[in-house]
Amino acid sequence: MLRNAIKPLLKKRLYYYIFAPILQMDNFLYQPISMKKILSVAVLMMAIFLSAGAQVPKGMGNSDPDAKKILDAVSTRFKSFKSVQSNFSLKIENASNKVMGNKKGTVYMKGTKYRIKVSGQDIFCDGSNVWTVDAAAKEITLTKLDPSNNTITPQKLFTNFYDKDFLYKLNSDAKGIQEIELTPIDKTKLFHKVIVFINKAAKTITSTKVFEKAGNRYTYTVSGMNTSLNIPDATFAFDLKNYPGMELVDLR
Repeated sequence: MLRNAIKPLLKKRLYYYIFAPILQMDNFLYQPISMKKILSVAVLMMAIFLSAGAQVPKGMGNSDPDAKKILDAVSTRFKSFKSVQSNFSLKIENASNKVMGNKKGTVYMKGTKYRIKVSGQDIFCDGSNVWTVDAAAKEITLTKLDPSNNTITPQKLFTNFYDKDFLYKLNSDAKGIQEIELTPIDKTKLFHKVIVFINKAAKTITSTKVFEKAGNRYTYTVSGMNTSLNIPDATFAFDLKNYPGMELVDLR
């Protein structure tokens, strides 16, 4: 079963919040497209393109230095924020430009802590552990946050995820928006291109579009970013008492 196949990976790499929706669907890859399946694939795609580790092989070519300067500036600016609250949306389109689903949520970040709230799910990270609340499954999964560079966190969305896994170039710089195209070095990835849109004045990422080889497109849009809030630590603290009747699965 898919659940049993993924569990060892969850314990080792602590990617539960990425795989959580998949764990509810043993025949995930073979079922008709649903909102749950769409969201699972989209988040999994994000995890793949954010994960670090690959080195640029010789002969692969060089990245655009202008694009690197822009991405480095975005990373530096984000790291200067003590805390961040932002809304985000996800739109999924198929190869025929048909919208297959939409999802909205809010993310809170402070140091290594984060919280993600979307319809039906609430994810808490206090800097040491990650609790993923799945309302539909009435299940809470607890994993330990891996401090290694391979751990996927919301913070990496806005920092230097691009350095090791991509070649990148500046496509355009007009009307206050800079468009950078990233191509994965590993050609076995499920996607062939990622487009990042950056607010030139604010030096922040406004949206990211992932192009799957199968033709699907996943657009993540960030809005209402607030960097002046003093987010209390209680925001990232999980309390089981607030979720009566739900099963706690400890994968640490």
